[in-house]
Amino acid sequence: DPLGGGLDVLLGGEREEGRRWPDFAASKGRLAGGALEESLPSVRGVRVLSWGRQPAAPVPPEAVRSVLAAARRRGGIVVVDLPRGADPAAVEAHAQLDLGLLVVPGELRAVAAAHRVVSTLATGVRDLRAVVRGPYAAGLDERWVADALRLPLAGELPYDPGIVADQDAGVPPGAEPRGPLGRFCDAFWARALAP
Repeated sequence: DPLGGGLDVLLGGEREEGRRWPDFAASKGRLAGGALEESLPSVRGVRVLSWGRQPAAPVPPEAVRSVLAAARRRGGIVVVDLPRGADPAAVEAHAQLDLGLLVVPGELRAVAAAHRVVSTLATGVRDLRAVVRGPYAAGLDERWVADALRLPLAGELPYDPGIVADQDAGVPPGAEPRGPLGRFCDAFWARALAP
């Protein structure tokens, strides 16, 4: 998300050396997966491609295609955090996804907004699923939200009151394996990677 705060900041790696999305704006064609991996900041053992602190400049869809193709060829899991807007770069990234997770708060307004997002993603994402995040408005639960969006339910992410305090202390989300996000991720990846 070029207008977001940055995944590197969220994970506490904003000072790590390495290339950011704007550095790849001129990329076209085939990039070497190993060279891409080595050029990125490493945060807690994970290579992260995020936006820098400079003003956001668009990254062409061709550059997104080249970078994601190189990451996929390198192997392993590639996670892409996308904005809700459908700019050309995001549309290209959606087309590259094997699986998309739409995180939706359990609130009626959020469900209405997510419905519009689903309508824009329906043609670009092969397998789109809902992750429903608590707390819930009266009368709603994770099944209701997923059904309203006509999406399969990938799981429920319970409300975690400590996540903001953890971020302020430099602890990335999900660092506590027994916390709500850690439990969700463990269960999700166990299902997603099952043979």
